[in-house]
Amino acid sequence: MPSAPGPKASLYVTCVIDQLYPEVGVSVVRVLRHLGVTVDFPPDQTCCGQPLFNSGFAPQARQLARRVLLSFKDASYVVVPSGSCAAMMRVFYLDLFDNDPVMRQQANEFSSKVYEFSEFLVNVLNVTSVGAQSAGTATYHPSCHLLRELGIQEEPQRLLANVDGLEMVDLPDKETCCGFGGTFSVKYPHISEGMVADKVENVLSTGADTLVSCDMSCLMNIRGSLSRQQKPVNVKHLAQMLDREAS
Repeated sequence: MPSAPGPKASLYVTCVIDQLYPEVGVSVVRVLRHLGVTVDFPPDQTCCGQPLFNSGFAPQARQLARRVLLSFKDASYVVVPSGSCAAMMRVFYLDLFDNDPVMRQQANEFSSKVYEFSEFLVNVLNVTSVGAQSAGTATYHPSCHLLRELGIQEEPQRLLANVDGLEMVDLPDKETCCGFGGTFSVKYPHISEGMVADKVENVLSTGADTLVSCDMSCLMNIRGSLSRQQKPVNVKHLAQMLDREAS
């Protein structure tokens, strides 16, 4: 008898991945398809509205949120390779539409379908190993929204622990922010620089070849500091570590 079809999921790719790191989106799709997930990509998706929301432009953020709700209204699951964007859609859309009962209900229904990438693999697909292999050592940085707003702590580390050949090294002060914070790094650049300097020092202290996280915005910030210091540490999204076809 043919096997039952796998679940269907819609990819919300995020602005940073779409514009700067499309290879991460490719890895997300490959990992999901390898696990039997049927993946679609609503082509009219747009920014989740978090930068506007964090800067106090709630009406403009609501406009973008309405667009996202419309784009993904037929999705069974919405998989997001970013704790930051996933938190915006699952948690803060409810705040955005707190005074609009109709939109609040739509946001509530939508939030129940939103899953960060590692969370979807472990808690929906019940997968902790995808058969990935990687030589060397790695350390893991848990991004702030992933950890604090979504409460996702163990899922990425369980997936990384099952990458064959990879040695994981604990990152000192791993729960401390890298200093990016979206618009925070623009508003307070000197504070941000100090925070990322501390993060880089901790990364280097591990002796790891690779830094892994679930948010490319954090990795972009840390990679920039590593590059300026000419430190040869690879920086990868979790999906790239799990993608058996990635170089």
